[in-house]
Amino acid sequence: MIQIDDKLIADDILQKKFVCDLAKCKGACCIEGDSGAPLEEEETALLEAIYPKVEPYLRPEGKHAIKHQGTFVVDFDGEYVTPLINGKECAYVVFDKNSNTAQCAIELAYNDKKIKFKKPISCHLYPIRVTKTKTGYILNYHEWKICKAACKLGDNLKIYVYEFLKEPLIRKFGKRFYNKIQLSKKLWDKTNGL
Repeated sequence: MIQIDDKLIADDILQKKFVCDLAKCKGACCIEGDSGAPLEEEETALLEAIYPKVEPYLRPEGKHAIKHQGTFVVDFDGEYVTPLINGKECAYVVFDKNSNTAQCAIELAYNDKKIKFKKPISCHLYPIRVTKTKTGYILNYHEWKICKAACKLGDNLKIYVYEFLKEPLIRKFGKRFYNKIQLSKKLWDKTNGL
């Protein structure tokens, strides 16, 4: 791990390559798993506020799940997460009619300029998982079999995890932090003769 300011960053974020390959995985990270997408506390209020503008994008199953569970829930770990449909996909998931790829209704509303919130930061940052501690943050790389195609595409395109996630890293921690990640990567490569 490397430390930048109050953040501990897993080496894999600088060393592994990754680019989402939706044509292969079909957005499986929005469908598989045992809990909804992690939410920051301030995002729970945002989801409630934007829900009327997101609702028209949802499938009937998603509307039903949110009506009965709420725009967010607390999971078995006591964390805020998005609700699920029958314990499976996120309630905010919709499917592209042509490719059957999972899409985020929140992001679709954002892309249509109906709201200013793109999607939960945990979704935007995936496969980086952020843990808040008393002294700062820990950024880990979450390796999951459903992302094998993303690792292969990242290798082919020679794009590292932190490069692929430039936009959400800046969204969460700022441009200065991202610049420090780039510098750390250059120093790591130089030190290791790459």
